[in-house]
Amino acid sequence: MPAPFADAAPASVFASVGAGLVGLLIGSFLNVVVHRLPIMDQREIDNYIAYQAGTALPHQDRFDLMVPRSRCPHCGHQITALENIPIVSWLVLRGKCSQCKAPISPRYPIVEAVTGLLAAALVWHFGSGWLGLAALAFGCILVALTLIDYDTKTLPDVLTYPLLWLGLLVNLNGTLVPLRDAVIGAVAGYLFLWTVSRLYRMVRGQIGMGEGDFKLLAGFGAWFGWSMLPALILMSAGVGSVVGVALILFRRIRPEQQIPFGPYLAGAGIIALFYGTPVMRLLLGLTV
Repeated sequence: MPAPFADAAPASVFASVGAGLVGLLIGSFLNVVVHRLPIMDQREIDNYIAYQAGTALPHQDRFDLMVPRSRCPHCGHQITALENIPIVSWLVLRGKCSQCKAPISPRYPIVEAVTGLLAAALVWHFGSGWLGLAALAFGCILVALTLIDYDTKTLPDVLTYPLLWLGLLVNLNGTLVPLRDAVIGAVAGYLFLWTVSRLYRMVRGQIGMGEGDFKLLAGFGAWFGWSMLPALILMSAGVGSVVGVALILFRRIRPEQQIPFGPYLAGAGIIALFYGTPVMRLLLGLTV
């Protein structure tokens, strides 16, 4: 199996720095996506239920990723453009609202910084052409999915489906893996976790994994092909087990409490994107 994007020419330092700055802006937008997308989905469900019942729709005002403008959740102060500069504004404001002085979560600048660094690394590694842009989209989608799954234990279709479609488009001409392997990988990725989930439900009598996880692994299958799936599963399960045991030991969660699997899958996907072939050699002992 070829290494992911092995033929991409590395970008210049200038292009990578520029990508990092753009990544900061993308990270700021991802904070909005992570906060609003679950709310948008719930509002849509509420309206659908009301429509089916023949009652008035509970949510008739516009609420999406652009409207309404961002506000302080404590005092309602509308965030100005100067207060919305990635990282800088948080530091200048000392992590507090300019009006009511309520604390602003440090997660906002952290997400912006991580996205900026990831964007710079992806463009440096894969170049600033089509492959680099596709890899950047891959990374940004995974950042959003990780945070949403951590917060709500859901992986929205509006993010997992584009990830899958983009993987198939990338491999349309065999860029990463042959298209045949990508299609089989998408199907196999979904069916594997679907089977595991159904068996777990039969044995334990409870749901152990959501459908979003099936779709996320299907997306990885579309990007990396079916042969990468065992390595992805081993990596994500291993990291998930270590983190889960640590959280239990430090009493951050109860043993019976469910832990979202999406963040660990996403981490495995990022590793596979950068180091696909070495990972397969290390974990599976395959000769490439």
